[in-house]
Amino acid sequence: MRVAYENRFAEIEPLLAKVEKPSRYLNHEWGTRSHADADYRACLIYPDTYEVGLPNQGIAILYAALNQAAGISCERGYIPWVDMADAMRAAHVPLLSLEGAAPVASFDIVGFHIPHEMAVTNFLEGLDLAGIPLMAEDRGEDDPIVVAGGPSVYNPEPYAAFFDALLIGEGEESIVEVCERHRELRDAGASRAEILRGLAEVPGTYVPSLYEVSHEEPCTRWGYTVPKPGSGAPEVIYKRVATNFGETDPLSQSIVPYTELVHDRLSVEVLRGCARGCRFCQAGITYRPVRERSADQVVSSVVQGLARTGYDEVSLTSLSTTDHSACKEILSRLNRRLEGTGISVSVPSQRLDAFGVEMALAVAGEKKGGLTFAPEAGSQRLRDIINKNVTEEDLERAVRAGFEAGWHRVKLYFMMGLPGETDEDIVAIAELADRVLEIGREVLPKGQRGGLSVSVSVAVFIPKAWTPFQWCAQLDDDEVRRRQQLLIHSVRNKQVRVHYHDAATSLIEAVLSRGGRDLAPVILGAWQRGQRFDAWTEHFDLARWEEAARACGIDLREVAHETFPLEARLPWEHTSPGVSRGFLEREWRRSLEGKTTADCTRESCTGCGVCSTLDAQNELMGVRV
Repeated sequence: MRVAYENRFAEIEPLLAKVEKPSRYLNHEWGTRSHADADYRACLIYPDTYEVGLPNQGIAILYAALNQAAGISCERGYIPWVDMADAMRAAHVPLLSLEGAAPVASFDIVGFHIPHEMAVTNFLEGLDLAGIPLMAEDRGEDDPIVVAGGPSVYNPEPYAAFFDALLIGEGEESIVEVCERHRELRDAGASRAEILRGLAEVPGTYVPSLYEVSHEEPCTRWGYTVPKPGSGAPEVIYKRVATNFGETDPLSQSIVPYTELVHDRLSVEVLRGCARGCRFCQAGITYRPVRERSADQVVSSVVQGLARTGYDEVSLTSLSTTDHSACKEILSRLNRRLEGTGISVSVPSQRLDAFGVEMALAVAGEKKGGLTFAPEAGSQRLRDIINKNVTEEDLERAVRAGFEAGWHRVKLYFMMGLPGETDEDIVAIAELADRVLEIGREVLPKGQRGGLSVSVSVAVFIPKAWTPFQWCAQLDDDEVRRRQQLLIHSVRNKQVRVHYHDAATSLIEAVLSRGGRDLAPVILGAWQRGQRFDAWTEHFDLARWEEAARACGIDLREVAHETFPLEARLPWEHTSPGVSRGFLEREWRRSLEGKTTADCTRESCTGCGVCSTLDAQNELMGVRV
């Protein structure tokens, strides 16, 4: 029997005094958009706490799109922190939506965002709290359709068993089409199986139950996914690309929270896509093609958004904001408009080769926090292997410009364990950080050097689907720790601080990034052993994952450290961002030779196949590239 849609906040209210941050669970924030009179209801869930999930632009974009569609109401949900989750279970209170405090199980469709692989156990936590069967095959006619989408959907196989459908690519149009198709079939009295077959007809929608795994050679241990005979499902589900991106509303963020958020600022998406071609970067492939908004649209959206929400900071978001063809103009105009208000403008990460004195001043505005750059590798040889296409001279010019403009703090992002990396490359990270510090000492007057600092953050390389490095192994975690110690001991200056990612969490991320459907029981087993909030250091426990994997006959390290044959069919190739396999193979071979490939928006087409496959093109300021 279908759970009734009704406001049950009265059941949550007595628990608020007993838990940390009760404001996480308060409804009726200013700016919500759901409709009480709609006949179709959707609930979008971010698989983490409220303060982490509310700033997410993906959820905000879909939330706005659904609430603008006729007859559809969309609400939000988040995963309660462990204290509240335990209290809810003890009190027999199910997971509720935020706007209406209605049981999540009462909605027609429930959508989970997939921000990263470490969110997988929270999918199960959310479904269990909602009272929805964890496995898609166990759901009945009265259960909601459970879908998922997001940036980490390009190898959906490890968690495909938990979802009825997965939306591949940009979702602002496809989520509306999926809901409208579901409503049409629901109203016609279609069965659950008929509904799922109907959803598979919506472009960009992957319905795992219509597919099976083949182990016909050549393939990896995981096999590869093919349509079941007679299913009518497509062999390859290509990602959706939003049409007329420049005409869509850049101001999806409308809700003002009661509590402080992780990213507590207004965010405006100025650019989508990146064609720089870093060979380790999944987003650089899966977000193609490049499209940008006009300077007028960005500036007016920032002004409107600040007036609407009251924030004192705005972030111009994208994969590569300083690649926007009018970035300097946008920043200059915003600084003039915001002069004297105390409102600051931030750009999440500065490109090394798109940054000079004028750009540094434009970003600074009235407040100067820290500058962030991502050289990714310490040596030029390794930067060429990964196709970073920047030099040490680029970095020196950029940081010098920043110090001259008045900055005192610089953060540098690197990766460890990249294909072809040696000890010399690790030492080169330390040398590069020391050189940045020396430039700061050269540029800043003696009286201002006290606050000078350089921070080095080092992530472990994760081989990701649909990248030129997708065939590569992850570095052994013991070797990761050895290289981390080598880096620490190679830094000469105390003003250079080194932070690095934990090798254990990187191991699980690699396993989930490159595995197949056989990993679903491992994920389930880890959650049953108590795993949730794996992205939070204090809640991650590798031993539970290892125990769950052993119970399934799987060695986690063997999975992460395995090199895939170049000719093998891979577990994720049935869901495609549009890039051709031939392009990825060619880029892999060029990396072995240390050859770089240019950005196609700056030079000629590199033949990745995205534009032709998806019938889309790179567009900068309305000009097709």
